[in-house]
Amino acid sequence: MLKKPSRSTILMPVFAPAVIVLVLLVVGTISNPDAAGELFNQVLNYTTTTFGWFYMLAVALFLIFILVLAFSSYGNIKLGPDHAEPDYKFSEWFAMLFSAGYGIALLFYGVSEPVVHFAEPPNSTPQTIAAAKEAMQIAYFHWGLHTWAIYTFTGLVLAYFGFRHGLPLSMRSTLFPLIGDKVYGPIGHGVDVIALLATIFGVATTLGLSVSQINSGLNYLMPDLIPIGTGVQIITIAVITLAALISVLSGMDKGIKRLSMLNVILATALMLFVFIAGPSVFILNAFMENTGSYLSNIVERTFSLQAYVHGDWIASWTLFIFAWTIAWSPFVGTFIANISRGRTIRQFVLGVLFVPVIFTFFWFAVFGDTALNLIMVEGLDTLIGDVQADKSVALFKLFEALPFTQVASYLTVLLIMTFFVTSSDSGSLVIDSIASGGRPTPAWQRTFWVVIQGVVASVLLLAGGLTALQTVAIVSALPFAIILLISMGGMWRALIIEEHRTESLEQDNRLPPHLLTPSAWRERIDYLTKQPTRHEVLSYIQEVVEVAMHQVADKFMDSGWQAKVEFDEVNSRAILQLQRGEEVDFSYEVRLSEHDIPDYYEQSGSQVGQLHHYYRAEVYLRRGGLTYDLYGYQPDAVINDIIDQFEKYLHFLNVSPDSLPWRMEMHDEGLVVESSSEFDK
Repeated sequence: MLKKPSRSTILMPVFAPAVIVLVLLVVGTISNPDAAGELFNQVLNYTTTTFGWFYMLAVALFLIFILVLAFSSYGNIKLGPDHAEPDYKFSEWFAMLFSAGYGIALLFYGVSEPVVHFAEPPNSTPQTIAAAKEAMQIAYFHWGLHTWAIYTFTGLVLAYFGFRHGLPLSMRSTLFPLIGDKVYGPIGHGVDVIALLATIFGVATTLGLSVSQINSGLNYLMPDLIPIGTGVQIITIAVITLAALISVLSGMDKGIKRLSMLNVILATALMLFVFIAGPSVFILNAFMENTGSYLSNIVERTFSLQAYVHGDWIASWTLFIFAWTIAWSPFVGTFIANISRGRTIRQFVLGVLFVPVIFTFFWFAVFGDTALNLIMVEGLDTLIGDVQADKSVALFKLFEALPFTQVASYLTVLLIMTFFVTSSDSGSLVIDSIASGGRPTPAWQRTFWVVIQGVVASVLLLAGGLTALQTVAIVSALPFAIILLISMGGMWRALIIEEHRTESLEQDNRLPPHLLTPSAWRERIDYLTKQPTRHEVLSYIQEVVEVAMHQVADKFMDSGWQAKVEFDEVNSRAILQLQRGEEVDFSYEVRLSEHDIPDYYEQSGSQVGQLHHYYRAEVYLRRGGLTYDLYGYQPDAVINDIIDQFEKYLHFLNVSPDSLPWRMEMHDEGLVVESSSEFDK
């Protein structure tokens, strides 16, 4: 296990500008909250009026791009070396990405948005069947494929460049194919500053919404003890920020993973309760109809900006939600990338895009359609007024019409709190990673960012509540959306280069005729039926492979090349490296690998069948394992295999002259980046 650092690893060109902006915001807002609130309102109106088209176009491009990648040949590319396996089970992976994505948003908008749109639809007659259908279509559109496409795209580019090519897990790395080493200079620092600020404001917006709902829930449960007000909300932020701090100091696998699993369990239990207690058959019917209507109208809604209608509906809803998601995406994207190493691009896109969307659609069908059924069928018209007066109380008002009202309300408050904690702690880890250039950090740095998030959310609540939160989310999303579109071009270029690499290095992995004797076929059968022991394979790597590598290295050094052979005892591997200037950097590795004994060996009654594992001498290049076993090759055959792989590497360099000068070093624990000295300062 790596020892946690005790000294600061702050990347000052990123940390300092971000902190200065945050201090100016906090001080300026506290000095004159009313003036700050008015300024926020003006900036919000200007941004949505002028750049609304840009937000909608960007989100559409994100969705199209990731779907093209998922269903193309690029979908088979792994987010990591070719031999990498996922770090988390699917259930754990889904729980963490869902909790980070928008668990709080579902609780806040699951009832309130359908009811508000039903009462005041943008295109239909209010409080009619047409208005109900439109309300659900809008809710599906706001929280469906487009929202998750933003998260998916951001996480995908980060995971691809971070795990596939060994670059820092930060937004600057996504521009490497376009600007090269300049990502380690002022341009890269600027990109990470924008990503850091967007993340803080996106998290602050989420925390502001969640704390208002917590306040409403506690007031609903204990009206005499807890009033609704900014003071109570700020105290709540302070208390839950402390819980988030405890979680973030526990690390990813302890605090965040466990809380995420708890979130999904509680959310699913709450959804099933409403489904069973509510109009179950109607919910199922509505779910199917809503999904069909959403899919049939998706193209029109994607590009609709209500250009012929004067009003602020599109800015208050669609643009705010999409911009909030873009601002939130550096955090969610980095977090999802962190937990997605080893998955293919196709697995990543389909998992991150479609699984949460299906869950979300059913969530809105359960909560939204239950609320609409109460209004339209059972005559609970007061629900409309309650929701219009305060969106944060919508879910609790719904529970009044269902059994076990108090139990459901307490469960909801608990769930909002746990979502609050997971959003704050995972957001802090991501912000801390950006501010430190992706390097391990001491505890006090993570503590600093947890506190900063709570302070920013509190200040924005003081300066104007939801309007202030909307403003910082939308404004911070604008420059970051531009960066995301540029990174799209960077990833496309990188994938084309990788395609050249695959074509050049593609090989037949069948075992070649490595035993050049008349009895070779008999010896091959012996090899297949009597697998070697660990000691035999390790001795082979040291006595045959390493010797062959030294012969190759000596010949290359005679020709003026740099060549080095080493044996790594920790990972049981022999490594040959050939270099010439900055253009050629070839690595050929033979590693002892352990595998479970197949069933047919266990049933054979042989000595092998009595063991639990067998061993191979597998070949690895920089891109990962090639899955074939070198054990049994004669020295000349080993040398020929090295030369074959080197020749294919040179062919790749020839057919792809603009190939990226990325350098990464493979270790059992992952990728270690060789970054420039300027980045390490």
